[in-house]
Amino acid sequence: MTSRSSVAAEISAVASSVEKRFQRGRRVLAFAEYLDLFASDPMRYARDASRYVRDCFDHYGTVSVEQPAGKFTRWKLFDLPWDPQLAPHALIGQEHVQEEIYRSLSNFVREGRPNRLVLLHGPNGSAKSTIVACIMRALEDYSTLDEGALYRFNWVFPSTKTLRGSLGFGQKEQAAQVPTFAHLPDDQIDAKLLVEVRDHPLFLVPVEDRQKLLERFLKDSNVPPDDGFCDWIMRGELSHKSQQVFEALLASYGGSYTEVLKHVQVERYFVSQRYRVGAVTVGPQMSVDAAERQITMDRSLSALPPSLQAITLYEAKGELIDAAGGLLEFSDILKRPLDAFKYLQLSIETGEVALTQQNVTLNCVMMGSANELHLDAFREHPEFASFRGRLELIRTTYLRSYLHEQQIYDTHVTPHIRRHVAPHATTMAAQFAVLTRMRKPNTDKYPRALSNALSGLTAVEKMDLYATGRAPDRLEPDAQKVLRAGVREVFEESDAYPIYEGRIGASPREMRVVLLDAAQSQLYKCLSPLATLEEIDQLSQHKTEFEWLQQDTQAGGYHDVKLFREALLSRLLGTWEQEFYAASGLVAEEQYDDLFERYVQHVSVWTKKERIRNKITGEYEEPDEGMMREVERLLDVKGDPQEARKQMISAIAAWAIDHPGQKVDGRNVFPQYLRRLRDAIFADKRAEVAKRARDIVVLVRDEGSGLDMNHKREAREVLDRLASRFGYCDNCAADAASMLVRKRYSDILV
Repeated sequence: MTSRSSVAAEISAVASSVEKRFQRGRRVLAFAEYLDLFASDPMRYARDASRYVRDCFDHYGTVSVEQPAGKFTRWKLFDLPWDPQLAPHALIGQEHVQEEIYRSLSNFVREGRPNRLVLLHGPNGSAKSTIVACIMRALEDYSTLDEGALYRFNWVFPSTKTLRGSLGFGQKEQAAQVPTFAHLPDDQIDAKLLVEVRDHPLFLVPVEDRQKLLERFLKDSNVPPDDGFCDWIMRGELSHKSQQVFEALLASYGGSYTEVLKHVQVERYFVSQRYRVGAVTVGPQMSVDAAERQITMDRSLSALPPSLQAITLYEAKGELIDAAGGLLEFSDILKRPLDAFKYLQLSIETGEVALTQQNVTLNCVMMGSANELHLDAFREHPEFASFRGRLELIRTTYLRSYLHEQQIYDTHVTPHIRRHVAPHATTMAAQFAVLTRMRKPNTDKYPRALSNALSGLTAVEKMDLYATGRAPDRLEPDAQKVLRAGVREVFEESDAYPIYEGRIGASPREMRVVLLDAAQSQLYKCLSPLATLEEIDQLSQHKTEFEWLQQDTQAGGYHDVKLFREALLSRLLGTWEQEFYAASGLVAEEQYDDLFERYVQHVSVWTKKERIRNKITGEYEEPDEGMMREVERLLDVKGDPQEARKQMISAIAAWAIDHPGQKVDGRNVFPQYLRRLRDAIFADKRAEVAKRARDIVVLVRDEGSGLDMNHKREAREVLDRLASRFGYCDNCAADAASMLVRKRYSDILV
């Protein structure tokens, strides 16, 4: 057991560490000490909320994200990199929304203050709240760093006993020798007035003198004019309560500004969602967001100097006040009656909120969220036109890449499932969700070549195009290239439509329930993709509850939920076949790559009419015509093989031009050929794979009854490879094998 002395020693060490961090963090300063700190980096310590939030974005940096729809910038703060335990709360995808938020913040900085409310709008479950939550968490962490240090000030008043004793108060010449009251211990302070609106300490410097001071700082630091001090710091004034205290103290000290500043205690503070400091969320409740109250004249405040006791002091309160210096979120703002937030119309424009006794300056970035139904209704309201200029509308759609959608389920759902999660269980849910969001492209909007490539594009093909950039194999190589180059245009086609792509579809919240219900299936011992598909069938019965089930089907399988289910099962069976084939040990996976690489080398030499060096003999030989013809047979090359070879070399040259400096790799240039090659070789081995699948079912479900030792060993080896390479357990491997035997191999295993 741990002894009491060792525990006491540990507590003592903790106490010492906390004290050192407190001193190192410069938590409490006199006004003169703060001025010295400010002079060390004026731009850092003179930021309003919009610049502070933007600097938080910049602090964590960016990364370029390459997607089929193009290159996007991702801000790392949305990955919550400072704490690995926060990873499940990170934002997945939505890079275009991040870019728009940063653009808005940058505009606020240029304009001098946040003069619009950033409204994220989109369907329910499109990550609007997650986006704001990530920014708030980033602000919390940023405020603990030296780069993100924030300061406010309070008014402190020494106790009468202390002034009469050690400070000798009562004799002005002795009191004048005391430089500041900021560092007095609590037992020597009778009263402390907190400035709840978090006035900047520089507001204690009169505006005219402050502007001269800041202009000199700008000149000395060679800061570009566009990055100068904001209006808030240049022209901001003390809050009503602080101004009253300042004037009363100035009068009591006969105009001595130095004596007034002795009562100023500058304090570092930290953004906190829990304690509602600089990061506040306002729910859609019916209440105002700022108010005031008269300060109760308690024992502490009765100790104020007589000149202050005669003044009625009011303290502001509410979410707008708590969010000062940071971020204020209006969650589902349009669910509130208009009268509950109509005051924002004037407050955003003027930068102030009017209370009964005072106007409070607003220094916070305001963000809100709304679903499309409420926004559509708001657009019909007579007041919308006047609100529109105070809103920065940022569309937040459902994800349209099933790879990103799957990340949501793998991150937020599978950790809560106690069963083994079989491969492809979450893939089925993700692909179905994305399929419900696809819109049929309007081919009339595109140039002829792209229009032709898009003609006949199915919902499933469009889903693959968005996720992996894969164009349909049925298209000619030139058409595939045109389609891949036009993904960004297709992706943005419906941006101007009221019913845009990604507005209607299955929500991640609905698919979460699908996966949780599938995990309880009594038919499978794992969370099986087959159970996922069964639950999708159940969900699809509720046509009256979901808008995405009420859409008219269109050519290409758009909005055809029944076809989605059939397509997903077919894709699942095909994937299982490929994985069982790869795990069968019949052909080494790398043999495909080696064969195709040899083919490309020989075709290249053949086209140049040169000879190729034999790696074994070292001799130069003619290209292997037999090998090339065999590969072309497997690839099912149509027409003249010689013309096909020339087209292949032309495609390699074109790829090299588009990817300068990159090594030409047949797997990257011709992925469709490699797939055809694998499929062709697999067709020759299909019967043997079918037998191994049957043996796996017998081994797992019937304990190998009727199998000889050789077949048991082979089946066990396939199971082990399925586990190590693809993540199967014996139960879900047997489920997959059983389905393959019934759906794909029944004609072989008669």
